[in-house]
Amino acid sequence: MNPLEQKILAAFDGPGPRERSLADLGVSDAAKSQLLERGWLRPGTASDTYARTEAGRLQLASPRDVTLYTRPGCHLCEEAKAQIAPLLQEFGARLTEINIDEDPDLRARYDYDVPVIFLGARKAAKHSIDPVQFRRQLRAASVD
Repeated sequence: MNPLEQKILAAFDGPGPRERSLADLGVSDAAKSQLLERGWLRPGTASDTYARTEAGRLQLASPRDVTLYTRPGCHLCEEAKAQIAPLLQEFGARLTEINIDEDPDLRARYDYDVPVIFLGARKAAKHSIDPVQFRRQLRAASVD
């Protein structure tokens, strides 16, 4: 990812609406098109606005950022979260929980697979977690 793409995707992290105009960033049509093609942005509901997709958010994740895709009432999700909690603390990793039912794209992608766990931008596990393997993955991410 080039610095301009990183700047564009990071612009969605600040306070404010999830949809933004990219005009104030001086983004060219070519850059917008490339981010749309990669699936990192999608058109917003208002004219000339865009929203960052979950794939775009993952592009900014550091190797020790852990994303847990879950849904309310999922006992497997709660088990996975409990299993990884001590490892997150041990390695200083940060957890972001995403409810797939709040995003139609994520629900379509992971509906029958939760929990799904990403380490950085890479899928680390789905359905269940092997704590020994996850520790190895976190240790490897710490070395990078």
